[in-house]
Amino acid sequence: MAKASALGRGLGALLSEIEEAYDNELPKKGGVEEVAVSKIRPNPYQPRKHFDQESLLELSESIKAHGLLQPIVVKEDLDGYILIAGERRLRASKLAKNKTIKAIVVSVSDEQMREQALIENIQRDELNVIDLAQAYQELIDIHELTHEQLSQTVHKSRTQITNTLRLLQLSDKGRKALVDGKISAGHAKVILGLDPREQTMMIDSIIGQKLSVRDLETMIKKIKVPATSATVSSEIETLDFSALKKYLSMNGYKCGTKGDKLTIEFEDNDQIESFLGLLS
Repeated sequence: MAKASALGRGLGALLSEIEEAYDNELPKKGGVEEVAVSKIRPNPYQPRKHFDQESLLELSESIKAHGLLQPIVVKEDLDGYILIAGERRLRASKLAKNKTIKAIVVSVSDEQMREQALIENIQRDELNVIDLAQAYQELIDIHELTHEQLSQTVHKSRTQITNTLRLLQLSDKGRKALVDGKISAGHAKVILGLDPREQTMMIDSIIGQKLSVRDLETMIKKIKVPATSATVSSEIETLDFSALKKYLSMNGYKCGTKGDKLTIEFEDNDQIESFLGLLS
């Protein structure tokens, strides 16, 4: 629990404005500086992998018209800076062709930088559901948290955290389809129990046939429940050889039965000839 508490101490600040957060929580080298955009490297611990291009273009136009209202946060490095917070603002500034950007330069450890990147994105709802699940898992692994402890730390419900983490059970194709919006989170929850091959088949059906979640549930039930009625109707009726066996025995033939088979044993060629005559 000590680890969870240590992580939680900086959350109040991190959820407020970035400037105030770093005033309160992090050692800062100075005020807001103008930093060359070309000197800033991405945060290697950034959990967010997908950025909506249309949203970035809108932010870029806003920056052109009004300037950057909230500075980014960077850490000084040997040959420049490493971004800690504000990747959307940095990307949009590059789209706006700005050569410099307002930044707060702070001094933090790699571990702090990783935690802050995770928490900022989680709290600001800037992650898609798969990136969010991976961010939750990283925090759990780093601090050895239970789902309940993580819930208290990031102020999300335990149920939401557990359900989100379950999405990591999706196949690679399932994760991509969910991120790309080709299937919904409802679809994803229904196919979680399937193996990768079955997930692929269901995803193709969802996309190709535009299946609703209810349609998908019905289809999966049909796959999982054996067709017992068809099995019963195709069963072979048990054969009764008793009368035939008695008749052959009366005529001197040795015979036996097993299942749906009857066998006759012949002593010599004369008995075979006699049997053929009996048939004719």
